[in-house]
Amino acid sequence: MITTAFCFSVFGIGGLVLAFIIFPAQRLFENNPVKQKLKARKTVHYCFKLFVSLMHLLGAIRFHVNDKAQIESLKGQLILANHPSLIDVVVLISVIKNADCVVKAHLFKNPFVRGVIKSTGYISNDDPQELLRECEQSLQTGNNLIVFPEGTRTEPHKKLKFKRGAANIAIRCNAPITTFLIKMKPNTLTKGTPWYKVAPYQAHFTMRLTSQQFNCAKYDSDMPAMQSRQLTKDLQHYFTQELKNI
Repeated sequence: MITTAFCFSVFGIGGLVLAFIIFPAQRLFENNPVKQKLKARKTVHYCFKLFVSLMHLLGAIRFHVNDKAQIESLKGQLILANHPSLIDVVVLISVIKNADCVVKAHLFKNPFVRGVIKSTGYISNDDPQELLRECEQSLQTGNNLIVFPEGTRTEPHKKLKFKRGAANIAIRCNAPITTFLIKMKPNTLTKGTPWYKVAPYQAHFTMRLTSQQFNCAKYDSDMPAMQSRQLTKDLQHYFTQELKNI
């Protein structure tokens, strides 16, 4: 527990340092808002990489990320992943350089992360129409957009239950989809579990890129709601079956 507490203290303090020192300093030397966001995202990418390395080095969690070379070549993809733990997005951003992501609106009020979210220009899920517009713009500029189809973390020992948000983005933005499978064993940092209630033995975080292709053109219909419903169903079935094998 002490190691986990130390790591999360570093994470919280790091968020404040970025928001109040690093990002303001970067803005002093860069007036272009677009380039400011790109620099901020690049900074977060390397900071998250350091944080993951710290947790691995201290033995809080062991990380196994496969297909790193292929991940680094991704561009303009809608990144869909299951969401078993609190640090899933941290690991994803640590291995994807040009990452954007959809975040919950309430995180814009969190004092430890709101400065990071605003500086990087990550997308709020507060307004559905504005969300779709920003997602489409982000994908068109070559960003890899991270979305968790569940909308929140999976509850341990319960079936996956995907919402339609990710499928709506895929269909309405005609986005190419790349899927990641994430496994945390034993369960830790899960929904409804305090961060300090750690697993009885060392947790192992495993993540891999899958070869499955979801072509939005396959869901040809004049009714986007029907398309997104079917895609959501297919994604949920695929993730459920594949997670049994890792």
